[in-house]
Amino acid sequence: MNELAAELWRDHQALVRLGIALLLGALIGIQRGWQWRKAEAGQRIAGIRTHSLTGLLGGLMALLGQSTSHWLLVAGLASVVAISLVAYRAQVRTMNDFSITGSIGLLLTFCFGALAVVNSPAIAATAAVITAFILDNKQEIHGLLRKLQEHELDAGLKLLLITVVMLPLLPNQAMGPGGVINPFEIWWMVVLIASISFLGYFAIRVGGTEKGILFTSLFAGLSSSTALTLHYSRLSKESPVLSPLLAAGVLLACGTMFPRILVYCALINPALLPILWWPVLVMTLLLYGPAAVIWHRHSAGGSVEQPSLNMNPLDLKAALLFGGLILLIMVLGEWLKQALGNAGVLLLALASGVTDVDAITLSLTRMSQSSLDAGTAVLGIVLAASVNNLVKAGMAVSLGDSALGRRVAWPMGISLIAGLLTAWSLN
Repeated sequence: MNELAAELWRDHQALVRLGIALLLGALIGIQRGWQWRKAEAGQRIAGIRTHSLTGLLGGLMALLGQSTSHWLLVAGLASVVAISLVAYRAQVRTMNDFSITGSIGLLLTFCFGALAVVNSPAIAATAAVITAFILDNKQEIHGLLRKLQEHELDAGLKLLLITVVMLPLLPNQAMGPGGVINPFEIWWMVVLIASISFLGYFAIRVGGTEKGILFTSLFAGLSSSTALTLHYSRLSKESPVLSPLLAAGVLLACGTMFPRILVYCALINPALLPILWWPVLVMTLLLYGPAAVIWHRHSAGGSVEQPSLNMNPLDLKAALLFGGLILLIMVLGEWLKQALGNAGVLLLALASGVTDVDAITLSLTRMSQSSLDAGTAVLGIVLAASVNNLVKAGMAVSLGDSALGRRVAWPMGISLIAGLLTAWSLN
């Protein structure tokens, strides 16, 4: 009796999986049939019936292969390949269409049916839905490809190179003085900053110039608030009437830098967040608040040219230099800590903030996991960010018109003082 029940259960499972295989084939077939829905009967090479039966065939071949030989599944796939070749030849001869997408879709349908029976219906269903989505969005995908520029494609491939290829090859172990050098973690931080800059670039790219100052400023903090400050300061000289909006844009971009710091911290050492959160929140609000007030008072539908931020979304040479900078800061930080204590680390943060915030932020966050106490790390990060914003305020005052300089300088100063006091009080 138990054996009969077990056999009935196996038959039930097989029927359910064959049904899934049939439905997955129908899913692909609906999309392909919709594309050829206006063609007359007999002119559609492969529609909903063909794909449904192909999915069912894949499931049956896999089921039979389990009880006989796995070569039966191979023979079934070979049969579908032969049928696809015949259909492709007819397609080329009658329609002058050289696309092989339909043939690949038919082969995938057979594989989905087999996978649903012998392995995982969930994986088969996921793959089938993604396939149907790709097939259904032909125009959109081709449209994005036409809009993609050569240097953007090159940047994307470089990002994959440093992430997928190089990162797994690096040793994940402590080395160097104090064990502060971990090649895998250092390169992972390079990938992190490169990815955020890459996403920031395309956020601005997709928004386009019509979004104007506001959209660009919000996302420039993910890419280069320094570049935006420089561009807007010069633009204020050329277009003084836009100076208030440009000042608001600079404050927004500089304020966006602080949430980015929290992202780094959350990814590398979340234990710092309870301490770092407060000074970062204070500094962000003291920049966003004045920016909102200035924007509300002076916005009148004006627009400006889109600034050229990071024209190369990902420069591999720059990424390598960034990795070297992180390595140098971590070694110097360990050396200064041993020589001068926490004061040496803060001195390093002060000097690093003049040119860059990301490298010192990532370095101190990494060091706080082992050799540096959390309070000193937070104070160093806030100090570096404050100095960096002070430099950008100097750009606005010296390169922009007087109105922009005034509107940027005083919120920057207040934010700097309040952030440092908050960080100091938490130590």
